[in-house]
Amino acid sequence: MTDLQKLSLKIAALTAVASAALVGCGKKEEPAPAPAPAPVASAPAPAPKPEPLKIAFAYVGPVGDGGWTFAHDNGRKALEKEFGDKIKTSFVENVPESADAERVIRDLATEGKNKLIFGTTFGYMEPMLKVAADIKDVKFEHATGYKTAENMRTYDSRTYEGAYMAGVIAGKMTTTNTLGVVGSIPIPEVIRNINAFTLGAQSSNPKVKTKVVWVNGWFDPPKETEAATSLINGGADVLFQNTDSPAVLKTAEAKGKRAFGWDSDMTAYGPKAHLASAVINWGPYYIKATQEALDGKWTGGTNAWWGVKEGAIDIVSIAEDVPAETKAKVEEVKKGLADGSFVIWKGPITDNTGKVQVAKDATADDKFLGGLNFFVKGVEGKVPGAK
Repeated sequence: MTDLQKLSLKIAALTAVASAALVGCGKKEEPAPAPAPAPVASAPAPAPKPEPLKIAFAYVGPVGDGGWTFAHDNGRKALEKEFGDKIKTSFVENVPESADAERVIRDLATEGKNKLIFGTTFGYMEPMLKVAADIKDVKFEHATGYKTAENMRTYDSRTYEGAYMAGVIAGKMTTTNTLGVVGSIPIPEVIRNINAFTLGAQSSNPKVKTKVVWVNGWFDPPKETEAATSLINGGADVLFQNTDSPAVLKTAEAKGKRAFGWDSDMTAYGPKAHLASAVINWGPYYIKATQEALDGKWTGGTNAWWGVKEGAIDIVSIAEDVPAETKAKVEEVKKGLADGSFVIWKGPITDNTGKVQVAKDATADDKFLGGLNFFVKGVEGKVPGAK
């Protein structure tokens, strides 16, 4: 064996020994570790849902009165339909116009945690004003009043527009030329309606006269029935009202006379007697006021007075036997009230003593109407308490 062969065998032996040593130590080539998975981004937590705006209504009568309070409650329902779960509404009915009103309104603001409160009758003005002064973070809305505060404002509907249109029909439909009105409380709002009804009737029939019987309350069906009966016995064959129940229409139905619905469509209460209903739609104003509150744009100290123009007043369900020309005249008046081309309180207008209250071609402004305390020519009697 040559030296070269000996060297080759020696190298091979050393390589075998080295390989055996590596195996004995457990050494082997490890695979590269897999890369860690990328973190999954979590969805952001949903923003907490805002609490609904709590809104309360104080009603002077029952929601089922078929008239004034029923119309307000329809407005409340229109709110719920418009805003859904953004608001939460509630109401208290039969709240008297007395010291008890303050307790109820205060409870609505404190215990009920309401932030927007509507008081829906004139007699709540002073109680609401007092509560508003004590609870500044609540917004107060008062119907038909005139006093305001930083966090209290007033709203009203031009019900005299509906009264005038009803008068246009009454003047044409009477056969005795004697109309009867069941009056609630002798405040400017009611006096305006009696006068407007008479002015409308005179536009159709200059011979008409109007008799008034007061019940000194808004909702008192027995007294309203008694007053309506008295007017019929006095010769009135068409009745009008500024009270909240359908008692006047029911009485006319029972005695074979004609009458109007007031504040809401009262057709169903006396279908044979019913000539038309002068209605109020509070929904548009309630929606506007609530939207302002939700948007942080509500401001106190203001007054709103809406009529046909704003969609708050209408006359509906005119009887089939009303002549076509009379219906056309009512539509003409309605259109004129909507676009401003017709004015009810344009002179000359005299009171029933012969005194000129609105000069020829002059137009009475809202300030004048807000303090109105006389009967126009054609209305019998004197306004209670007027000088």
